[in-house]
Amino acid sequence: MFLKRARIGVLLGGQSPEREISLRSGQAIHRALIRRGYTAVAIDVDASLPQQLLARKVEVAFLALHGPGGEDGSIQGLLEIVGMPYTGSGVKASAIAMHKATAKVLLQRDGIPVPKGAVVWAGGRRAGRSHALPKGMTWPVVVKPAAQGSTIGVSVVRRATDWRSALRRAHAFGREAVVESYIPGHEVAVSVLGGRTRPTALPAIEIVAPDGFYDYAAKYEKGRTRYLCPAPLPAEVTRRVRDLALRAYEVIGCQGAARVDLRVTPRGRPYVLEVNTIPGMTETSLLPMAAAKAGLDYDTLTERILESAVERWRTSHPSAAPMLPGQRGLVQ
Repeated sequence: MFLKRARIGVLLGGQSPEREISLRSGQAIHRALIRRGYTAVAIDVDASLPQQLLARKVEVAFLALHGPGGEDGSIQGLLEIVGMPYTGSGVKASAIAMHKATAKVLLQRDGIPVPKGAVVWAGGRRAGRSHALPKGMTWPVVVKPAAQGSTIGVSVVRRATDWRSALRRAHAFGREAVVESYIPGHEVAVSVLGGRTRPTALPAIEIVAPDGFYDYAAKYEKGRTRYLCPAPLPAEVTRRVRDLALRAYEVIGCQGAARVDLRVTPRGRPYVLEVNTIPGMTETSLLPMAAAKAGLDYDTLTERILESAVERWRTSHPSAAPMLPGQRGLVQ
């Protein structure tokens, strides 16, 4: 088997605000690959990445990067140029999913329900000089950067007096802020695993966060949030959220593992919030949690994701020469 003879580079860290989570994900992945008998090296990503890949003779990249620079198509583009297989989605799907406003347009065009929203640009007429919401919207709203993850820079705004500060917080991470209608109800996440066969939706997880807001602290401070897996939703609602997750995965063009975040109203109506193309892989993250409920332990899940790198490469590059150790991209 090619992968057992290849050198796997686990790309982690990077320079995004999600660096610490990426380090935790990547270290857990690296340990799992070693336990499975793979030759794996952990690489903290910076400007020297091409040289590191060459020096360490990496042949397949396992992406454990989160946020800008790792989840937005940038690293994927570099790896395409040097001819190296990598895990997860390709350049286009990664870029689309990372930019929430663009992803919403595509999802909505395909009939997938998303919260009503608009984009507010830094320096624009509504970017702090006015308390007016975008036309047709009412309080409360959610304000977030257009291209960040882990709820970084996100605010739930319930009154006009908090509008300016929420925009400033979001605009600290880029010129575009996405403003969405707040959807009351349940926070639900559905992970999707592609690879050997058609994509599979794993069991849904309901997230019960303090004050109903799943912010950065609620995600990563142990004990602050409860996770119910499988989510205690009516059977029809469960079927609906899993179906929407699969549709969102396919509309964006995802490959490998991804996670779709949703809100479900008290009446059981789901809305897709966003698609994450490199879900967290700490040993307590949502993707491993859902996989475990489906019968896949952490090491098996990691191996499945790794195998999907070769599968997507062969599908995306049908005319490429067969992959052999020491004969790919930078390591030629």
